[in-house]
Amino acid sequence: MSATRRQVLSAAGALGAGIAFTGALSEVFAGTAAAQSAGHTGYGPLVPDPHGLLDLPKGFRYTVLSREGDQLRSGEGPVPSHHDGMAAFAGRGGRTHLVRNHENRVTAQIAVPTVEGLTYDPAGKGGCTALTFDRHHHVLSERVAIAGTAVNCAGGPTPWGTWLTCEETEDTAGTNGYTKDHGFIFEVHPTDPHRTGAVPLTAMGRFPHEAIAIDPRHGVVYETEDAFVKPFGLFYRFLPAKPLGGVGSLRAGGRLQAMRVPGVPDLSTIQETGARFDGVEWVDVPDPLAAATPTRLQDYGPRGITHAQKLEGCYWGGGSVYFVSSFARSADGSGADHYGQIWRYDPGRRRLTLVVVFGPDTDVRLPGESPDNICLAPSGGLMVCEDGDGAQHVFGLSRTGEVYAMARGRQNIGTADKPAWGEFAGVTFAPDGETMFVNCYTPGTTFAVTGPWRG
Repeated sequence: MSATRRQVLSAAGALGAGIAFTGALSEVFAGTAAAQSAGHTGYGPLVPDPHGLLDLPKGFRYTVLSREGDQLRSGEGPVPSHHDGMAAFAGRGGRTHLVRNHENRVTAQIAVPTVEGLTYDPAGKGGCTALTFDRHHHVLSERVAIAGTAVNCAGGPTPWGTWLTCEETEDTAGTNGYTKDHGFIFEVHPTDPHRTGAVPLTAMGRFPHEAIAIDPRHGVVYETEDAFVKPFGLFYRFLPAKPLGGVGSLRAGGRLQAMRVPGVPDLSTIQETGARFDGVEWVDVPDPLAAATPTRLQDYGPRGITHAQKLEGCYWGGGSVYFVSSFARSADGSGADHYGQIWRYDPGRRRLTLVVVFGPDTDVRLPGESPDNICLAPSGGLMVCEDGDGAQHVFGLSRTGEVYAMARGRQNIGTADKPAWGEFAGVTFAPDGETMFVNCYTPGTTFAVTGPWRG
């Protein structure tokens, strides 16, 4: 990202200014509860945090729930590094349960502690931790929920109240010291992790997973593949043998399929918001375990399959599934360049629509390149974690197309002369919509943000 572009964005964030968006935002919120909420231009300018952790608009405040290196309340070891994807679940008596990914590779400084019955591969340093806190955000418990996995980036909640954590790798046993194959999805129970254990959901595919979203009516699971080097990733759906069967039901297997958009081998070549494609097809993945060939490289017949660079965030809303392509670069082999897209797939109509394009090719004032984790907000729009260079923000995007800065990280992981800030990740809201949770990836910090949310 250019300095000029970053300066424009930082100035806009500091002023709390509303910024016009040129995408087809009505598509994003069609049929959702958020669509009924009034649009707005944010919550005002960001106020510098005297403690140097998190800048927020006036009237908002944060609580630090957890920081890497502190001791887990369970006594199992230190809080692991690299806080990433999360989901929040309602508990009894005003309690909230939070499941948090740790995107740890073999080089991670603080691994997820291994726990008997919850460890998949002792050589894996990734996994999840689970927190429980009361209505005042007092942490009541913090423990390991799964360990021995690798590069747990994002995932998604299930309709029955568990978390699906995704490994963003496809390393096999014997690679990087691993004793087992990686690249799987695992189910994690937020309060009783031994109930789900450390069992890979192998039928859901082995590839560099990013995120999932589940159709709450039919139980279909949609999956994104984060491949930024050519050949790029695919968008998948998993048809469970026991749809909506509850905890453990995904172990029963099912069919993994990849999306084919007729006539579109590369989604990056589509640049016009509102572009629509009917007759989307789904093709069985020949070998979901990728025993010899990565799933994105397998033979899908003479008509091929549809690829896209850097598929990341994924969520369900209003009868459709939405997924994010963080960027595309022709220098990497993509058919065209862009700074982020949001796509909407309507399974009832078998229709794919490009609803948002980020970046200077549309408007230099839009939130920076590489939108990553993304979620629906009670204010009637989206919250987007920006994963770019320079200052790091959580941006809000209203249903009327206004962009505003919601938070800015202040933890300098660089130097005084060359400051740097860790990206945001895992943005999600409490079930009652009154608290936003978000992670700083480095140093690993989990925040709870409260204030005058609209919605």
